[in-house]
Amino acid sequence: MNEQEKFWSGKFGDKYIYRNNSIKLQKNNDQFFKRIFHTKQKIKTILELGSNIGNNLLSLEKIFKKSSFTAVELNSKACRVLKKRKPDYNVENSTILNFKTSKKFDLVLCKGVLIHINPNQLKKVYEKIYSFSNKYILLAEYFSPNPEKIIYRRHKNKLYKRDFAFEIMQNFKDLKLVDYGFVYHKDKYPVDNINWFLLKKSSNS
Repeated sequence: MNEQEKFWSGKFGDKYIYRNNSIKLQKNNDQFFKRIFHTKQKIKTILELGSNIGNNLLSLEKIFKKSSFTAVELNSKACRVLKKRKPDYNVENSTILNFKTSKKFDLVLCKGVLIHINPNQLKKVYEKIYSFSNKYILLAEYFSPNPEKIIYRRHKNKLYKRDFAFEIMQNFKDLKLVDYGFVYHKDKYPVDNINWFLLKKSSNS
């Protein structure tokens, strides 16, 4: 594991579980995904890379009730919590880079995850995201037109801002921007200052 992966698989990652687990935050999260998928696209299989305890998947399940859900999470404690919450989910305790599957998913999601990836490994992560998707990719991250390194809760080399959507589209030319938006932390249903981008493969691969 690299520096960032060790950080999130350890005690800091354990504490994150409880810091972001509340009924209010879940309701806000529900509204976040309703905005994005208001047209209810045809999505039957969903993969989240960096799922933590599955709050995002729980929100998506309310929209895509008949879909199947796969979660990839490097923190073993978060995986145990998610398996207990949703025994019917396929939960994989793995880093994104180590996760392998021959399956393709209608939607591949990364929310608040790419910002914590070592920039030197982003290209490989983009390749993973692209290869797992059969149709849609949703990225929801902090945005900056230029790469920035930010001190994260007094920790260095743990948070990076950049234009993730642009970079993955530059790497894979058949990805098209379907929709995008911004959620403000003073919104009625705040989920932090997050920019989201819904992308679609122009032809299924």
